[in-house]
Amino acid sequence: MKIFPAHCLIAPLPHCFIARMSDHPKVARTDHDILDLIRRRWSPRSFDSSRDVSRRDLLRLFEAARWAPSSFNEQPWRFLVAERQRTPEAFNAMLASLTERNQTWARAAPLLVLVALRVTLERNEAPNPSAWYDAGQSVALLTLQATELGLSVRQMEGFNRDIAQTGCGIPKPFEPVVIMAIGYAGDPDALAQDRHRELERQPRTRKPLSEFVFEGRWGVKLVS
Repeated sequence: MKIFPAHCLIAPLPHCFIARMSDHPKVARTDHDILDLIRRRWSPRSFDSSRDVSRRDLLRLFEAARWAPSSFNEQPWRFLVAERQRTPEAFNAMLASLTERNQTWARAAPLLVLVALRVTLERNEAPNPSAWYDAGQSVALLTLQATELGLSVRQMEGFNRDIAQTGCGIPKPFEPVVIMAIGYAGDPDALAQDRHRELERQPRTRKPLSEFVFEGRWGVKLVS
């Protein structure tokens, strides 16, 4: 299998032709035809620390997230942006909430974004059981918009929520959900850990449809 630099998959550069991109190990090998944007989306750990995300593209990411569907149109998601160059104190505070393993590579990303959600409904303060699902849809649209712009997103569950809540000044009734590293994919060889370098080059895999799509009755496979 041919191995190409990670940034050649998604960065809109003249030398990254479609034919070449199709050989990249992170391009999904799908069983059925889907949008190329979905095939090309993946989550690197290596980021190019020399390339910042423009303010224009940053706003486009959140505009995409803004238009996600949500129960009762509550839009329970909130995003806290920390740029390594523009707001270093906020960036370092968010970085400090990550696990040590995540910190080793996330510090190179130009952006860290904390996703929080409102766990109660704005209209009556009743619990919102759909908030987590809705926030996930918002982030999913953001990741696709990022891919379209040549950017990469890696979402991290490995962080201390109490440290993030306090360090980032998140008020109740909001709760931190995930922290995202956003930027341009970098060279896997720049990663400190051998396992991370290995994972950066492995093809993506997913369960077949037969394991999670049923028809008529649970356990009955959907057939073509």
